[in-house]
Amino acid sequence: MTRFTPVIFVWLWSTGFIGAKYGLPFAEPFNLFLYRMLMTLLVLGFIAHWLKSSWPSPRAAMHTAITGLLVHGLYLGGVFYAIDQGMSAGVVALIVGLQPLLTALFAVLLLREGVTARQWFGLLTGVIGVALVLSEKMGGTDQINSIPLSTLIWALIALAGISAGTVYQKRYGQGVQLIPATIIQYCSATLLFATGALLFETGEVEWNIQLLLATGWLVLGLSVGAILLLMQLIQRGAASQVASLFYLVPPVTALEAYILFDERLGIVAVCGGILTVVAVALVMVKKRTT
Repeated sequence: MTRFTPVIFVWLWSTGFIGAKYGLPFAEPFNLFLYRMLMTLLVLGFIAHWLKSSWPSPRAAMHTAITGLLVHGLYLGGVFYAIDQGMSAGVVALIVGLQPLLTALFAVLLLREGVTARQWFGLLTGVIGVALVLSEKMGGTDQINSIPLSTLIWALIALAGISAGTVYQKRYGQGVQLIPATIIQYCSATLLFATGALLFETGEVEWNIQLLLATGWLVLGLSVGAILLLMQLIQRGAASQVASLFYLVPPVTALEAYILFDERLGIVAVCGGILTVVAVALVMVKKRTT
């Protein structure tokens, strides 16, 4: 794993919010994810066959499937449904941006990972930085108060899913090859999305070039590229350290929105972005011992 892997991961992950904005006007969330998962499984299936991957034991496969339900099913479904129901991408990113702090709490309680005072300070600094970056997009407390409870619940489900999934993968998902593990995770998520699409959605999809491009990027950039990098990072680093990378996603997303949609970046957002970089450094950089 090179030193640039975290940078590439943050950029790829941040584009998920952009892909949602492009794709959701033409397809309902569960249906969009169902097509996305099926296409992704096709790509990964070819890769697994080409690499002659080894498949895990039934017990390991079960743990891997649970990780898939948490990291892909609950997180992705929650984010896209919150956006689909009217919550701005900025507010969703702010809520799920609290994931590093929640993951650190889970890691301490369940994995007995040690988190130093410096790292706790970094995690709390990241919360402040995320809030500053997205404060302009939130439109003040009136917008937060106007969010329907059901929509807020979807965003909280996403937050809980990615946080619990990161810790669960670190605790139970070790020793499984990356490609087979990802395929199993996507299979469990596909079953969830198929059930949701069947029970709660009409199945109508307006296929056009914008939806095809958005879906293609969500498959190759996110479901293949970003997720493989995430699983690799989790396998090689502490859960709390990997989670801190998510603090960088909201400011990067804000920058992409500025470039693509001409959304303004104010001085407060810039200061928040600097804080998030400092926060990640505090959590990720190990203290040297003498």
